[in-house]
Amino acid sequence: MSEESGLYIGLISGTSVDGVDAALVSFADSRPRLIESCLFPYSSDLRAAVLALFLPGENEVDRLGVIDHAVGELFADAAQQLLDKAGVDASQVRAAGCHGQTIRHRPQARHPFTLQIGNPYVIAERTGLDVVWDFRRRDMVLGGQGAPLAPLFHQAFMADERETRVVLNLGGIANITRLPTGGATPVAFDTGPANGLMDAWIQRVQGVPFDCNGAWADSAEADAQLLATLLDEPYFQLPAPKSTGKELFHLPWAEGRQRLNGLDPAVVQATFLALTVESVAQAIELSGGCDRVLVCGGGVHNRALLRRLSARLGVPVESSASIGVEPDWLEAMAFAWMAHCHVQGIPLNTPPFTGAHKAAVLGSLVPGWLR
Repeated sequence: MSEESGLYIGLISGTSVDGVDAALVSFADSRPRLIESCLFPYSSDLRAAVLALFLPGENEVDRLGVIDHAVGELFADAAQQLLDKAGVDASQVRAAGCHGQTIRHRPQARHPFTLQIGNPYVIAERTGLDVVWDFRRRDMVLGGQGAPLAPLFHQAFMADERETRVVLNLGGIANITRLPTGGATPVAFDTGPANGLMDAWIQRVQGVPFDCNGAWADSAEADAQLLATLLDEPYFQLPAPKSTGKELFHLPWAEGRQRLNGLDPAVVQATFLALTVESVAQAIELSGGCDRVLVCGGGVHNRALLRRLSARLGVPVESSASIGVEPDWLEAMAFAWMAHCHVQGIPLNTPPFTGAHKAAVLGSLVPGWLR
């Protein structure tokens, strides 16, 4: 096992559950360098099984045990494909940071908890890699939300003294990191839905995985009554720090607030896009505003969303690629960096972002057989 290569792998599956983002990153220099990346997709059956775990149901523990192992195999396959694509042997990689797949996140529970699946022992045994995992629970024990964590990476590598930036991650759920100038304290939190509702609706109505470029949503006008009803969700009024997930913002949540069947399906899609735009814009304004929004995550490809958000805020809204950070791989790179920090024993200062009482070394390490 190389101690000095500076090579780490980041692995994550987000709330969209489309596949495992895998990134090979070098931390040999002052800034991280993306060496290689790949997306390893879920099979349709495994994806459906994972999505079924997002909400309470029958026989959950047995289903979870089986799916936890299967998702571990998927993550191992993703790591191996990444290594093969890069032409790098596992012995050259110090560790893999594996976020896993979140299936439940309850920061407001009497005893707050979060649960990610993807058995790290399967990954370690299949690949030989050291695997750093379970990044969120220690933060929760320290009084934090356990999320968001990617803002730590944003602060370390994307802040700029010349302008106040907001890093906007658009996955199934949206989160922002406001990076002010002058040494002021950053703020970060989940704003609400990003692509999740739009993806779920177009999958139901058209049987396709996502609304390419937001074209379908852009073909209609939002329904004002439905939008107002959705924006009345109490979560939007909660103060930061706060975090959420698909256990709240899913189609049954929307349907429980107003019947969708009587509306033109394109109007529903347009309303879900408008909900993302307005909830994100309000969150940015309440956090203090910004000079520029840098977008990462799958939603960076939704041109209609970015265009409307820029018009709503009156500031540039552009891909994080504009400052040299690949938008599709930022979160995977962040967990590679967190694995690096764990191996180096570096505490991560989560309190400004999660509300924890103190900084802490996050994650647990499972040694691989190469160690």
